[in-house]
Amino acid sequence: MTRVFLNAISKQYPGAKPAVSNLTVTIEDGEFFTLLGPSGCGKSTTLRMVAGFIQPSSGSIHFGDKDVTNTAPNKRDTGMVFQNYALFPHMSVRGNVAYGLNARNVPKEDKNRRIDEALAQVGLQEFGDRRIDMLSGGQQQRVALARALVIRPAALLLDEPLSNLDAKLREETRTEIRSTQKAAGTTCLYVTHDQAEAMAMSDRVAVLNEGELHQVGSPREVYNRPATAFVARFIGRSNVLPCTVLGVDGGADGGSVSISLADGTVLKTPRVEGSISARVSAGDKAAVSLRPESIGLTVSPGKETAGQLAGRVLTAEFTGAVNIYEIDWHGEQIVVSAPDTVDRAEPGDLVSMAPHQDRVWLVEP
Repeated sequence: MTRVFLNAISKQYPGAKPAVSNLTVTIEDGEFFTLLGPSGCGKSTTLRMVAGFIQPSSGSIHFGDKDVTNTAPNKRDTGMVFQNYALFPHMSVRGNVAYGLNARNVPKEDKNRRIDEALAQVGLQEFGDRRIDMLSGGQQQRVALARALVIRPAALLLDEPLSNLDAKLREETRTEIRSTQKAAGTTCLYVTHDQAEAMAMSDRVAVLNEGELHQVGSPREVYNRPATAFVARFIGRSNVLPCTVLGVDGGADGGSVSISLADGTVLKTPRVEGSISARVSAGDKAAVSLRPESIGLTVSPGKETAGQLAGRVLTAEFTGAVNIYEIDWHGEQIVVSAPDTVDRAEPGDLVSMAPHQDRVWLVEP
């Protein structure tokens, strides 16, 4: 196992804005760490810099105590799983898995044992003699994973390996990848644009946009306590509303921040060290994130109640356990997820929305 440290790495191509800008992250021994973001955010560029396929414009890359910034890819001790798997169609499954061991001149007896172990890890013990074109997409993905793991790499690098699979197979395969990685104890750097994948598989997630790092944290942290408006909108669904800070109240638990929305509604949000809520003061402009499931909904409200938002239902979508509502609030569309009930709201209904105070979260605009 190896700790991977990216120290202020940047990549800029001539005449273009930086693909990655001053990125510093630490991936701990045995950790499943995901780079998450939309297309073009710099996540694959970062992975390829770690692999050695791209040279950083500045900064350094360390595996443990070793600076590998200028080390050739084949000397970095990494295992790579590509988006298209990059398998050799003229070789059998065993031949593909053996490729890295052959390059390392591993003795035949040890090589065969390690191939058997790798195929067992991914559940392909009975497929060793099959041709690649005789395998399903999910099986080919597992061959690529076995080929990467068999060399016992210091770091396992995966570049959107599930993007070519259908939805059901993606769910099954991501579970297999996670359990295989944990059993092997290998440090893993995973790249995806799929939020559900990142949430389900990762120990920690780094969210990138336009080459900039917005937040690093556990899946629960980035979902429940997004650092920026971009993270709030990109991870799941969120209503991000502009607000003005009215005041900051201290307390043994950190205290709270009072904010005013555009219509004058006053809400309180927790004050937490390390977040924007600990840095603001009265008069500052900020934004507030309200998750759809953190808003209570009442149909046909009476007079307005403090801390609640009045609106009119635009759409009501039944999804089974919950209804998803789009609600007009002073020209803004607010999304609310509420349990299905016999008195569900219908388009045109006036409703009152009550954000749960402990789920109101201040973010960088």
